[in-house]
Amino acid sequence: MTASVTDIGVHRSLAHWRAHPIEFIETVLFDPETGRPFKLLPAERAFLEHAFKIGANGKLLFSDWLYSCPKKSGKTTFESIVELTVTLLYGGAFPESYILANSQEQGKGRCFEICCRIVRASPLLKDEAGITADTISFPAFNATIKAIPSDAGSAAGSSSCCSGFDELWAYTQESARRLWDEMTPPPTRKIACRITVTYAGYEGESILLEQLYRRGLQQPLIGEDLYGGDGLLMFWSHKPVAPWQDDAWLTSMRRERASAYQRQVLNQFASSSSQFIDMEQWRAITDPNATPLIADKNLSIVAGVDASTKTDSTAIVAVAWDTKVNKVRLVSHRVFQPSSAEPLDFEATVEATLLDLGKRFRLKKILFDPFQMHATAQRLHKAGLRMVEFPQTPANLTLIGSGLFELIRGAGLIAYPDDGIYLAISRAVVKENARGLQITKEKSSHKIDVVVALAMACHACVQQQNAPKPPPIVQPGVWSKNYGWLSDPVPNNAKSTTARYYDWINGGGGSHWPGSGPREW
Repeated sequence: MTASVTDIGVHRSLAHWRAHPIEFIETVLFDPETGRPFKLLPAERAFLEHAFKIGANGKLLFSDWLYSCPKKSGKTTFESIVELTVTLLYGGAFPESYILANSQEQGKGRCFEICCRIVRASPLLKDEAGITADTISFPAFNATIKAIPSDAGSAAGSSSCCSGFDELWAYTQESARRLWDEMTPPPTRKIACRITVTYAGYEGESILLEQLYRRGLQQPLIGEDLYGGDGLLMFWSHKPVAPWQDDAWLTSMRRERASAYQRQVLNQFASSSSQFIDMEQWRAITDPNATPLIADKNLSIVAGVDASTKTDSTAIVAVAWDTKVNKVRLVSHRVFQPSSAEPLDFEATVEATLLDLGKRFRLKKILFDPFQMHATAQRLHKAGLRMVEFPQTPANLTLIGSGLFELIRGAGLIAYPDDGIYLAISRAVVKENARGLQITKEKSSHKIDVVVALAMACHACVQQQNAPKPPPIVQPGVWSKNYGWLSDPVPNNAKSTTARYYDWINGGGGSHWPGSGPREW
């Protein structure tokens, strides 16, 4: 006889599991990776021992659950376990739970995918559950777990017994705050909770998480790194909680940026701005014997232009792909400094420099921001240069900033010594956000335009190198009834198909176009 979800555990009643939810998790829910029941970490077990406590009114003592610890602690899997446990054991009539994808995820989100895997791996659940693209349903309980996108409209009017938020640090927009407000546990359900799993975010940006964190610290300490009161249960650990987070892992994480280590390992809020590159890394990719190239008509280059008419400097940077070492190589650069009294003459500086580059090298394309260079780009386009618009939006600046950072850190760039570039690199800072690294500066007097232009040029170079190569042109064969395929070599006449075909035509090969009359050839 096959067990079903209605007699979970076969020999255990639903009332028993409600009184012992941890036993339910470690008996019924199976880990997809091992094929065996889950074994909770000590930190997870201590958290759940308090999370499921019910007050005299029959409701949970804590309706907001915040579980925060270093990266790679299994937090998303823990959220999935909680969603399933609350829905199946405590949902009541027609329970519905929601998994919210954070604003940086596409589609349903990782937590929903893990929920599906757990259900499929658990013998007592897999045959009783229906799984679609965004919903897990349990007909025996009339229960559903649904993944919804990160917008408040999709959550309006919900009456969830459990809603889950993954990596709350990334909920930085007003729309994310509205979604959080919409998913407040409803008072109409006796058992309703909102669970958040995350590590620390950025000071002044991850405001929602900061507020929740400060509120948690004001509550009584009821266990190690565990705070509870005012409807909030918060676990916030600054040290590893899982056995796989060993010394080797910590050593590898120390190679990351200092702010990343602070947030992801120490679980501390970090400033979103920090120095772009350790100058030791820049010195490591600088070839002391390299110099700017004068000219090479066989060398394909791309250029980036960061332009300003009055205040900031204007920089032009050209790079090329070095096929010998498979790296980006700095070829040439120019920096122009305008002033309020003497605005930059684009025709005499920017246009002249780019046209000169086009004469000295094979200039494949030029990335530019159309805000300052629209007219210049039109003139250069008419002169035969390929101008590619690259608006300096936050998304684009993040894209090129992250790309340049990875190139330098991975020694994928070769630069020549230059004091001006060195100074600009040392003054560049990055503002970290959920998308990546955005290059900026701390003081308006600092000139980092050459860094931005370098990032644009490197982005274009790598993009061009990774572009799909066009398929080879295959010359069609020509068939002759006397000679067979004319593309095949024949004695004393090993010519190409085209050459042999025209030899035949020029020799009076026939009166009809091949295929339109008698087969004379």
